[in-house]
Amino acid sequence: MIVRWGAVRGSLVTHTLIAACTVLFLLGPLSGFDPLYGTGDELLAAQTEYLHRWGVVPDELFTGSGRAALTPLTALFVHGNWLHLLGNMLFLYVFGVMTEEHMGRVEFAFFYLVSGYLALLAYAAANADSPQTLIGASGAISAVLGAFLCLFPRARVTSLVPVLLFLPLRFPAWIVLVFWFALQWVAANRAGSGPGVAYLAHLVGFSIGFLYAWGRYRRTTRVKDPATATEGDSQP
Repeated sequence: MIVRWGAVRGSLVTHTLIAACTVLFLLGPLSGFDPLYGTGDELLAAQTEYLHRWGVVPDELFTGSGRAALTPLTALFVHGNWLHLLGNMLFLYVFGVMTEEHMGRVEFAFFYLVSGYLALLAYAAANADSPQTLIGASGAISAVLGAFLCLFPRARVTSLVPVLLFLPLRFPAWIVLVFWFALQWVAANRAGSGPGVAYLAHLVGFSIGFLYAWGRYRRTTRVKDPATATEGDSQP
């Protein structure tokens, strides 16, 4: 999709977050690039230990361990594979730059980290008996989507629609993002307790982001300049 709304300038926090997630993925065992982690069973063991150390394990989170309490934060910088990383970073770039410019760097950084932490915490609380590890920035990025919807509801989004032979159609951002939220809601109600996408974290993050932006900026004038950015079709 393409979002058009004013000139998009550089955004330090958004680009730093993207760089941090990318570098950590490349240096970690999940990318498979570092020969120090070995191959085969040795690499698999390293990946399992890495996920357990830095990801959120719901049935361990509420044990009172200080290390476990930090995992909803560290998990925001861990991604399981290239598709997971690229999809999340694409969404963060498209919607994060404009949101950061509106909020300011310090506030946006605080908003991103706290929203992401709370989204993963909510998922863990709802699945407190689960031993499945939860990783990824999608809870925080969903909060950015929610804030974007509140701040830029009249932004235009060009989307490729598969059922129409990938014909590009333009929609208001509020239609696209509300539709995305509805898809997450349906998927969350159908999701089982096993490994997969943490749709509940998406819903919580999106709600936090929208409510924060509404409460913080409802009395301010929204940005009215058109801008251009490019987004892919992966979901956070």
